[in-house]
Amino acid sequence: MSFDIDQLSNLDLDILKEIGNIGAGNAATALSTMLNKTIDMNVPEVKVIDLKESSFFKDAETTVAGVYVEFYGDIKGTILFIIEEDTLGKMLSMLLPQPTELEIDKLSDVEVSALSEVVNILAGSYLMALNTFTGLRAYHTVPNLAVDMAAAILSVPIIEFSLYGDKAVFIESNLTDGTDNINNYFIFIPSVNSFPVLLQALLEVIK
Repeated sequence: MSFDIDQLSNLDLDILKEIGNIGAGNAATALSTMLNKTIDMNVPEVKVIDLKESSFFKDAETTVAGVYVEFYGDIKGTILFIIEEDTLGKMLSMLLPQPTELEIDKLSDVEVSALSEVVNILAGSYLMALNTFTGLRAYHTVPNLAVDMAAAILSVPIIEFSLYGDKAVFIESNLTDGTDNINNYFIFIPSVNSFPVLLQALLEVIK
């Protein structure tokens, strides 16, 4: 059985974008409370991507931070959060009261913890929105951070979730505190068995 996420219609993708926007709003509220300042988030783009391609990066060899979160319940799979090196410093400056000079391949425990907590909030907010919208129940595990070239980061879900297929839902999001705008990528990869469940749930929403 192949994972044919291309079956998603434009209307399905519109719903997923709306779910992404709701999740982003929930995440912005949580981050604003945590940081005690106004944080805004929006989702400018949702599309289906081929995991074997990293064309949405400037360069497949560019260094990025990738945070993996597995989800389970009525559907299962993985979520991959990716942020490029040139914007990671901005995010850490936003998160930490006294940020240090960024060395992406030598992140401190505090920096790793801050980034993981953001992904924890983002994944939780997205899954909560998905649960509310579709009636499904999905929960996520503790985030795991890796720093490597973009192509290498993307190879992990390709290898580990090879039975899931090579397609995923790509969600670009923008986070801002009014000073810096931070683009990041949120890649949602449901398992091959979970895809029909997700598709059926989206069809029920459309009805």
